[in-house]
Amino acid sequence: MDERRLHLTMIWALLALAVLSFVLLMFVPAPYGRHVRPGWGPLISARVGWIAMETPAVLVFAWAFFAGERWFHPAPLALFMLWEMHYVHRAFVFPFRTHGGKPMTLLVAAFVALFVTGPYGYLNGRQLSHFGDYPTSWLADPRFLAGCALFIVGFVINFQSDTILMRLRKPGETGHKLPRGGLFRWVSCPNYFGELVEWSGWALATWSLAGLAFAVWGAANLVPRALANHRWYRETFADYPLERRALLPGLL
Repeated sequence: MDERRLHLTMIWALLALAVLSFVLLMFVPAPYGRHVRPGWGPLISARVGWIAMETPAVLVFAWAFFAGERWFHPAPLALFMLWEMHYVHRAFVFPFRTHGGKPMTLLVAAFVALFVTGPYGYLNGRQLSHFGDYPTSWLADPRFLAGCALFIVGFVINFQSDTILMRLRKPGETGHKLPRGGLFRWVSCPNYFGELVEWSGWALATWSLAGLAFAVWGAANLVPRALANHRWYRETFADYPLERRALLPGLL
């Protein structure tokens, strides 16, 4: 099997995995954060877990990208910087901005690293610099411009929402608090909403099956997670705002 066929086969396999994950996660929330529970194997610190999960997306993507013969072209380089902006933050900045967080199961961290961020890093890195065709004129294409704008808007929403969550408790405080401000006015999980906006922008800016597959994977995992978090908020806070939706303002 040549690499192009392997690349396409991996995309379809991961799309199938996304469908299976969506169905499973609608019934069984992934065991990390507020949903961590016994019976899923050994625990590791949240900080170590996030670094382990997200680092392959930084390194594998960079390796796959720079192995391509068109990596130095302006449009692929611009897209490379968007991807790395997100994942360098998730792997090496976000874990140290949090105040610890609940432990994470090793199983979750290993699954995401081995079957999600690593493979998708390869697929998207090779798409940009090897299999895709992104001439310099792509920088002025409406799909590229709109996709990059969406990506940046999503990144800002995600960053702001994470910051609000991190500031809920001062160092040493325990217990749960109701998040307010930003898009928390309308949804329970604006941080997930921001990520979905990011990866929708990525799919548009790359105009590729690899980019679309990653956006689908994000939705397959974040939509069930947002619904589970929304239920948790409603069960935990008797005064939880009735107008808030789980993920999409006024819709879901």
